[in-house]
Amino acid sequence: MAIKNINSRRDFIKKTAATAAAFTIVPRFVLGGTGYIPPSDQLTKAVVGTGAMGRNHFPYEGTRVVALCDVDKNHLKKAAEMVGGGVKTFGDYRELIQLPEVDIVHVATPPHWHGIIAADAARAGKDIWCEKPMTRTIGEGKRLQEAVQQHGRIFRLNTWFRFKDNFYGMATPVKPIKKLVESGLLGWPLKVTVGKGTGFDWKFYWVGKTDLDPILVPPELDYDMWLGPAPYKPYNPHRVHQTFRGYWDYDGGGLGDMGQHYLDPVQYFLGKDNTSPVSVEIDAPQQHPDAVRTWRRITYTYADGCQIVLDGEGTQENIPYIEGPKGKLYPGFRSDIPNLEKKLAAFPDPEPQVTNFVEAVKERKKFALNEENGHRSCTLVNLGLAALRLGRSLKFDPEKQVFINDEGANRLIDQPMRADWTMVQ
Repeated sequence: MAIKNINSRRDFIKKTAATAAAFTIVPRFVLGGTGYIPPSDQLTKAVVGTGAMGRNHFPYEGTRVVALCDVDKNHLKKAAEMVGGGVKTFGDYRELIQLPEVDIVHVATPPHWHGIIAADAARAGKDIWCEKPMTRTIGEGKRLQEAVQQHGRIFRLNTWFRFKDNFYGMATPVKPIKKLVESGLLGWPLKVTVGKGTGFDWKFYWVGKTDLDPILVPPELDYDMWLGPAPYKPYNPHRVHQTFRGYWDYDGGGLGDMGQHYLDPVQYFLGKDNTSPVSVEIDAPQQHPDAVRTWRRITYTYADGCQIVLDGEGTQENIPYIEGPKGKLYPGFRSDIPNLEKKLAAFPDPEPQVTNFVEAVKERKKFALNEENGHRSCTLVNLGLAALRLGRSLKFDPEKQVFINDEGANRLIDQPMRADWTMVQ
């Protein structure tokens, strides 16, 4: 159940300190100072957010769900019935992360909660599996990265196309694309076009409504806790659960939903895991201050001239996915380079990655998609969303991670949080 009569996050932490002192709030792998879990040991997992996404990831080889948290009692009841076996249930994640038996916290809430919950879990000694987008703002991403690294946690962002499965319209895993880019056969700089013409649907049905009437909050939902750090808005069912993506306070429409799925692999094969674009240009209608709208085109440009073009309208056909001065790559891994397969065989494969999260946690190895490169690919999403909300193109400093000569844009990096919610410790 939700904790009542505690208005401040800091107050809650103080009130639970005495209880926490009764046991060591660290995962089992650090007990005894070994820093290692025997391969036969099964990791324990707690899931925060038990809607469809959270429930879909209950099974994960080598893990067992021992605790659940949700602000909707109906979701929580359904999830507990699915897990069974005396699973512990909570309405407030701050109770859940204090459990000494939990190794991993899976954050499957709407994005406006991702940064706070994941950072608090790191401070409580938990490793983290976080849904995309990693955070709703660039500033939250920076704070989460700091918390994970300061407390020595293992972090996984749950988009996987950089290391497994066919990559949408390319009809191939990303590895051959990475190899092709690294070979230099396409030349440099490169332009990557992401849209329906190359096999990527931006899901523009994730738009908000501007005529929402206030409705009584249903008894099963703790709406105040659902909002958490987000600004207060009167309850309407279109704001929560399956349709929350259409509102700036909680996500960013189709770009927020699919952006990291589509763009993280691009960042990876372009070799941009440690940097960000220097500019983002938009072609879009004026956005509503509350409800997300669609857009026509977003163009990111890096310092070396590489570009990522997001084609929102999807009107182009037979266009290359990657275009360079020496060649082009089309959907289906088709190219205008003669004998491409034979030529690629002469080049080395990309560097291997740690792609098993259980292995990463047990052996304390950095996961393939972690808090560092995940923050950078989430920054691609949040750069685009900032430009859309403001209705103008922006210049960005990828080292300082601030917008250049744009006070309004920089206010979107660290947006105010409601009440006493904060990521600053």
